[in-house]
Amino acid sequence: MAHFAIADETQLVEAVRAAREARAPFEIVGRGTKRAYGRATSIANTLDVSALSGILAYEHDELVITARAATPLSEIEALLNQRQQRLGFDPADWGPLFGERANAGTIGGALSANTDGPARLRFGAARDHLLGYRAVNGLGEVYKAGGRVVKNVTGFDLSKLMCGAMGTLGVLTEVTLRVYPRAPESATLIVRDVGTEDGFALLRRVWSSPFEPTGLAYIPDCAAKPFALGDCGQGAALMRVEGAAEPLKEKIAALRTLLKGRALDRVDNGEAILAQIGAGAAFLGRDGDIWRLSVPQASAASCVERANAPIWFADWAGGLLWLGLPATSATALRAIGARAGGHATLFRASAESRASVPVFQSESAAHATLTKSVKAAFDPLALFNPGRMFEGV
Repeated sequence: MAHFAIADETQLVEAVRAAREARAPFEIVGRGTKRAYGRATSIANTLDVSALSGILAYEHDELVITARAATPLSEIEALLNQRQQRLGFDPADWGPLFGERANAGTIGGALSANTDGPARLRFGAARDHLLGYRAVNGLGEVYKAGGRVVKNVTGFDLSKLMCGAMGTLGVLTEVTLRVYPRAPESATLIVRDVGTEDGFALLRRVWSSPFEPTGLAYIPDCAAKPFALGDCGQGAALMRVEGAAEPLKEKIAALRTLLKGRALDRVDNGEAILAQIGAGAAFLGRDGDIWRLSVPQASAASCVERANAPIWFADWAGGLLWLGLPATSATALRAIGARAGGHATLFRASAESRASVPVFQSESAAHATLTKSVKAAFDPLALFNPGRMFEGV
């Protein structure tokens, strides 16, 4: 087993070329907060890219930031906060769920794993914010894709391809992201003691309203305690809206009208609770496997009923269900997801389970052929995180 720690892009190129000559694949590691996510692999060598850190440019007037891929998210978010700006995909901190330190993840890891948080339903997924990047491919070549502004993204949109690829297509060295203004104020509102079906219906009503919510979650009684929401009865519907002081007051008043007299309270620590929802905090300190089921919002209640998980909660107005179910539920759960037009991911499980149960939804024959072709184009010798997503890729 060998550990290669590179200091810059030049050394990275040398390491990849040496790996080509030796036909020796490696696991790409930044801060390591998500190493237990994805298929379990037995790669002997590791490539430590944590030194590729630092913010290279921040054009706050143009709403664009460029940073090296191993830059800590906390560093980027701290700088953006100084200018009242934000990352739109609201990256979630999954590290603690995998037994790692909180607030230790990098921007490259967040993009590679698609760590979209609650605000995704307003601003879009990670792939919608990556304007361009630099990377090293499996031939040991540095290349650049995309640009610094949206209009410069021409030809194949490789930025979208890299997001969620789990490092299997190359080693990111630099990323350029679109950022968004942060609203002067935000309010997280709660409707208590609402059942599953009614709660999801309420969230969909708010989602289809003109109030542009940046968080819509449903927390049933079984998952409420870690979020410190107090007495939620059957469950709680949470919604976050943002804006300047007076428009925000008007939004809240209009929401009360929209919800037809339901008691609508304001949560004091709403920002922290939304961050906990994105981080899957209902499962912190609990053993057991975790699934994430992505389904159309209108199907969320029926999927929850069929899954019959002892602990679960929902984000994105029901579009994302977190479920505490054993890895052996894969066949049944994926059938539930397929029936609704969605898909299931085994988010957390033992290495043994992740080696035997498909972590990511199995691909159709045509899609699998395309995936292998893309992998061969970017990484012909399968040097980068082989098997992390699918066997043989």
